[in-house]
Amino acid sequence: MMDPTLLKTLVTMKMPYGKYKGYILCDLPEPYLVWYHQKGFPDGKLGMLLNTLYEIKLNGLEYLLHKIRKNPNQYTY
Repeated sequence: MMDPTLLKTLVTMKMPYGKYKGYILCDLPEPYLVWYHQKGFPDGKLGMLLNTLYEIKLNGLEYLLHKIRKNPNQYTY
């Protein structure tokens, strides 16, 4: 079962380290996510979020994040 707060987290959480430290996760460039996909995503919640974002971008589903990003507080679960 998917966590209903997952998409909200993708548009609010910042990358905690690395080349893109401080970027909102949904703003990470696709080549960076592809690199992680090839290297292996980190363990834990961050890895799960990056993997989910990779799948969203790979499949052209970024539109799912646009409405939530405009007003993330509107989407509370």
